Amino acid sequence: MGNEIEIEEKKVPFNRTPQAIEAERMLRRIKDDFQDNPAAMDYFYDLYEQVYCKGQSLHEKEKIVGTMCVQVPEELIYAAGGVPVRLCNGFYTDDQVGAEFMPAKSCSLVKATLGMLDKRSTLPFVDKIENIILPATCDQKRKAGSMIGEMGYEVYNMEVPPVKESEEARLYWRRSVHNFAVSLKGITGKKITKASLKEALAKVAAAQKAYRTLHNLRKESPSIFLGKDAFMVTNAYFFDKIENWTAAVNKLNAELEQRIEEKITAAQRRAPRILFTGSPAIFPNLKLPVLTEESGGVIVADETCSSNRMLYDMVAVDEYNTENMVASIADNYLKPCTCPIFTKNDDRIRKLINMAKDFAVDGVVYQSFSGCQVYQMEHSSIAKALKAEGVPMLFVESDYSPDDMGQLSTRIEAFIESLKAKRRRKR
Repeated sequence: MGNEIEIEEKKVPFNRTPQAIEAERMLRRIKDDFQDNPAAMDYFYDLYEQVYCKGQSLHEKEKIVGTMCVQVPEELIYAAGGVPVRLCNGFYTDDQVGAEFMPAKSCSLVKATLGMLDKRSTLPFVDKIENIILPATCDQKRKAGSMIGEMGYEVYNMEVPPVKESEEARLYWRRSVHNFAVSLKGITGKKITKASLKEALAKVAAAQKAYRTLHNLRKESPSIFLGKDAFMVTNAYFFDKIENWTAAVNKLNAELEQRIEEKITAAQRRAPRILFTGSPAIFPNLKLPVLTEESGGVIVADETCSSNRMLYDMVAVDEYNTENMVASIADNYLKPCTCPIFTKNDDRIRKLINMAKDFAVDGVVYQSFSGCQVYQMEHSSIAKALKAEGVPMLFVESDYSPDDMGQLSTRIEAFIESLKAKRRRKR
């Protein structure tokens, strides 16, 4: 048909991709717009710059196994010779790609993750991933499995019970985890052994111990550590080499303990103390935590699947044989979980109230992604329970778009000011 010319699409260097530019913009804001960042945070800032802004690939010689939820037992993946990489994505650029084949009113996290997988972009090692583990938790992730399979990935669906209180649910989940442990040999080529599982448990436990120390250091008043950095630390766990991450967190903890001795604080003495919960804050979509702290608050605790729920609870093993260890791992991923996908959220309400007391918070910021029905449906019961305890809550429905920054800033500033006024009335 005439003189048609095929123009080959030029591949843009990683540091000039829209994703790298988006990551760079948020990283600069987190680093440069706040003073006196702990020196130990440089490890995490540099990690994000190398991976998200420059495209450095990690785990070059290892089998990467993609995971789509905090409910995937990562100890089993490590024991089978693989490296779990959490694929939950926070890029607005990828959200826009995912919107091309997802309904308009879908969760930004799911859209962004599918957009990333479809284009095999953002994380420089996504193109190395062949297998993705997807627990049947929320409806959107469950239905996303078939789409991911059509993109050329091997998807393993883990069955999660809708309740967690009954013995039937416990046995159902134990069987699901056992089947997953057996199936991993077909994914990584290595069978789980007693020795490899014991080693994996110790490796993850060391990371959890480091996180618990950091978690408890955040109880200090005035605060010695900002929430925007806490999310950077826990998000790095998604993809970093676990031994490196653990060492970096231990170094950070040592510096924070030194700051306590030297009375160095990260926020003003009267800054309202905030508990952050709801839909997870995932880099670079940290706009709500950053706006909260730019407005004069300080996030001293969080209850999300990108932080506390991911690392706080440790596996307790009675006997170190393979069967008992797998069963213990299964119990640890079910019983303490406070995800709102379960039919009852009594545990979640109780945990939030306890955290509000333990961390002496003044208010709660509750984030819900537009289209995330489980968080939208439960927020009224959470608000009611917190109100009964005298803890105000700000419910924020948002997505990954930067267009609502002005509106969000106004609402958050008003909430922070109301908490300051409440404090003044108490004096």
